[in-house]
Amino acid sequence: MHRVLCPLETFYAAQRSRAVVSCTVRGDIDESLLAAAFAAQLARHPSLRSRIEPEGAGHALRPLSGPDVPELVVLPGGPDGLADELNAPFSAHGPLARAVLLRGGAEHTFVLTLDHTVCDGLSALALHDALWGAYSALATTGTAAPLPREDWPAAVTDRLPPCPDEEVQQHLARRIEHARRFPVTSLPYEAATGNHEPHRRRVEVRRLLLSSDATARLLRFSRATGVSMQGLVAAALLIAVRRRLGGGAGPRTLGCLSPVDLRSRLTPPLPRELMLPAVATYLDALEVTGDDDPVELGRRLGANLRSAVGRGDFLRELRIQQHVPRHPGLMTTSVVATNLGAHRTPPAPPGLSLTDLRVIPVRERYYPEAGRGPVMGCIASFDGRLRVEFPYSTECFTGEQIQEVRDAAHAILLSLTDRAAVARAYV
Repeated sequence: MHRVLCPLETFYAAQRSRAVVSCTVRGDIDESLLAAAFAAQLARHPSLRSRIEPEGAGHALRPLSGPDVPELVVLPGGPDGLADELNAPFSAHGPLARAVLLRGGAEHTFVLTLDHTVCDGLSALALHDALWGAYSALATTGTAAPLPREDWPAAVTDRLPPCPDEEVQQHLARRIEHARRFPVTSLPYEAATGNHEPHRRRVEVRRLLLSSDATARLLRFSRATGVSMQGLVAAALLIAVRRRLGGGAGPRTLGCLSPVDLRSRLTPPLPRELMLPAVATYLDALEVTGDDDPVELGRRLGANLRSAVGRGDFLRELRIQQHVPRHPGLMTTSVVATNLGAHRTPPAPPGLSLTDLRVIPVRERYYPEAGRGPVMGCIASFDGRLRVEFPYSTECFTGEQIQEVRDAAHAILLSLTDRAAVARAYV
C-alpha cells in the first residue's frame, strides 16, 4: 500500500521543506486533551501517518506502523523554544508531522510542523484550526465529533486538465530562453563569503509586524489604488532588496516568485482541509531601482500575475517542474513572496487564550555554495495585523542583511499608510 509522489511533491521532498505553524497559549492547558486532538487529526489524514521512501526512480508515501505514528511531545521552553523547533528536521523515512507543546510559565507555545510534501500553507493552517476545534469539543463535551477517514488524496498533477506535450515543451523552451536573456540578480550570501564568523547550520527568522491600525490603513490604501496587498508588500520587498544590493541607483533585473493557489482553480475545487501541496508558482522578472514607486511596481506585479494566470501559465509550470533540477535558472529569483491571505486565530478552548499565530516555511538545505539567493517573505494577516516572516539560513545570509531588508520594507509600507489622503491620484 503506497502512493507515488508527483513531480511537485518530489520537489518538496528533495528540499525537505517544512511548514511550521505556532501559536502562544495562555491558561491551564490539558496535555491529554491536546494529545487526543492531535491523534484524531492523524487518524483522519493518511498522509500524516506516512513516510517517504524510494520507489523505483522516484519516491512514494508509505504508511507508518503503529509505534512509529507520531504523538504529542511536551518539552520545556515556552516561547523561547520555537527557534529550536525551526531547527529540528524530520528524520529520514520518518513521520511527516510533529506536534510539540513547549511548556513555559504564564505562556506556552504550541508548534505544529508538517512536511511540505503533504501540505501547503492553507492546509497547514486548516489542520491547526481543526486540532484546536477538536480540543474544544473534548474539553466541553468529553468527546469529539467523529471525523471521516480519508484515503491518500490524489496528487495535484493527476488533477490537472490535459495538456499536449508539445505545448509543455514550448513553454519550457520559452522559460529557458527568458531566463537566459534576463538573468536575475539575487542578494549575495555574505555569511558564506568567509568574511564573517562561521555559524553552525541554523535557521533563524526576522519578523515584520504592522499594528492593527496601520494594517487597516494599508488595506484602505490598497482598495483605493486598486493594487493588492500582495502587490504592495512584494513591491516593498523588491525595492528593499535592490537597496541592499547597492551599486548605484540604476535599475537591476530582480525576480519575484509568487504562489498561485490551485484549490479554487481545479475542477472540482479542493477544500483547504485536504492535505496536499496545492500551489503553483509564477516567476516575474522586472527592472527595479531603489527609488521605484511601490504603488506602480506593485501594479506591474499584479498585472503580470493576472495575465500569467489568465494564460494558464501556472498549469504549465507544474508540468515542467521535473525539468527544474536540470535548469536551475527557471527558479532563480530575488524574492520569494508567499501569500497566505487573511485569517483569524481559531477560537480558544474553554479556559485558554490563543494568540500570536505564525506560519514559517523552512527547509533543510539552503545551498550556501550558490553564493547568492532569494529573500523569503511569508506574507499573511492574522487577526487584522499584517505580518511578514523572514526565515533564513545563517549559512547564507547574515542577520544584518535580513534586518536591513526587513527595516526598509517596513518603512516603505508605513509610508504607504500615510498616503491614503492622496490615494485618488492612483485610481
